[in-house]
Amino acid sequence: MQYLKHLIFGTIFGFILIRAEVISWFRIQEMFRFQDFHMYGIIGSAILIGMISIVIIKKFNVKDFYRRPITIDPKDSSQMYRYTIGGLLFGFGWALTGACPGPIFALLGSGLSVFAVILLSALAGTYAYGYFQKRLPH
Repeated sequence: MQYLKHLIFGTIFGFILIRAEVISWFRIQEMFRFQDFHMYGIIGSAILIGMISIVIIKKFNVKDFYRRPITIDPKDSSQMYRYTIGGLLFGFGWALTGACPGPIFALLGSGLSVFAVILLSALAGTYAYGYFQKRLPH
C-alpha cells in the first residue's frame, strides 16, 4: 500500500511519455538520423528544467520529503573517460533498440511485447555489471 502513490505516478508518467511520443521507436530513430527536432527539443527542455531546478535547490536550500537537505556532490573530472564511455554505450544501445531503459515498462504496457527482449537484456546487463563490478575500474 505504501508504494501505491509511486505506481499511480509512474502510470501517469508512462501515459504522458506515450502521448508525447517520447518513447516512440520512430521518433528515436528520427533523432539519431538527424531527421526531426522533436526529441532534441524534449531533451533540451529537460536539461533546461534540470539546470533551473539545481539553481533553485542550491539557492533556497531545498529539503527532501524527509526534511533532509539536498546535496549535490561535485563530479571528479579526472574520471571523465568513464562518463564518456558509459554515455557512448548507452547511446549505442538506445540507437540499436530504440528504447531508453526508463520507459521499457511503458512500452510493454502499451502492448509492444517485443520490448520484453529489451527488458531481459537490460536485466542481464545489470546482473553482469553487478557480477563484474569489483573487477572493473571505478
